[in-house]
Amino acid sequence: MNQKTNALQNNFIMHPTNDVCFSGLMENPIVRRGFCAAILRISPDEILDTELLPTHLRRDYANDKLGVLDVLVHLPNGIQINLEMQVKDFEFWDERALFYLSKMYTSQLKSGEDYENLQKCIQVSILDFIHFPKDDRCFRTLHFRDDETGKLYSNKLELQILELKKLPPEAQTEEYIIRWMRFLNGKSREEFENMARTSEYFGEAYEALQKLSADDKKRIEYEAREKALRDYNALMNSAKRRGHFEGWEKGREKGRKEGWEKGREEGRKEGREEGRKEGIHDGIRLVRRVDRLHDKGATDEQIAKECMISVEEVGKILGTGHF
Repeated sequence: MNQKTNALQNNFIMHPTNDVCFSGLMENPIVRRGFCAAILRISPDEILDTELLPTHLRRDYANDKLGVLDVLVHLPNGIQINLEMQVKDFEFWDERALFYLSKMYTSQLKSGEDYENLQKCIQVSILDFIHFPKDDRCFRTLHFRDDETGKLYSNKLELQILELKKLPPEAQTEEYIIRWMRFLNGKSREEFENMARTSEYFGEAYEALQKLSADDKKRIEYEAREKALRDYNALMNSAKRRGHFEGWEKGREKGRKEGWEKGREEGRKEGREEGRKEGIHDGIRLVRRVDRLHDKGATDEQIAKECMISVEEVGKILGTGHF
């Protein structure tokens, strides 16, 4: 039993889609340099140095189920790149990405400084879900452009979105950014080992990944993050199931009121669907409201009173109870 446990532990490798792991990888200056070069579509030799900056987006993974552990990088030419790994889609994701890109841009200036000091800012969102379902492009770059001519208005604000779920079949010649996406999407030692043989930067990334995986403290952080994500999934699934039931009830009642014949045919279809969506949204809004109150230090009893639910329900939402 002990030999089997030791073998599993020795074979353990973190997945870079876990943002604790991703942040740990980017702490390595060689890995960071290689990845930033891919983001900028230039050779790593053109980047003399990179500097990690403190970021207001960093949060305590133990207290925040969805808080993103991002990486803010400063280049010698003044360019700032914010890197984040996001594994769960959520409402208003686009607005959030724009908010933090704008925040990064405006926070460069200190009181009394001129606008000419503003430098280019790039927000890089690596998504482990599909955000643009209508095409098969796995990465895209967005800027401000003239609606009529398409001419670039400014390159000071740039948003890059990498969708790991859309990675195409591997080809012999492909862009460096796609190769980095393949590494970040890796799930086994064999995949990482094969990529490590292709360049010094992937070799360094695999070595850094092995060190992270062998670090007991980092592994605890990694597993806590995995648990938080599992709890979140269970919570959202529970909210969806509850919303579906409540929506069905609302739809049935609506159908009765509109008339037996019409309600039976139209009310069931329309009412169930609209009610289901409304119930799901109500459940998600409740979860977010409970999380916000908890983050502000409110007790379970205070949260229950504010949200008009039971203390037991609060416990379930915060992950302290059972689903």
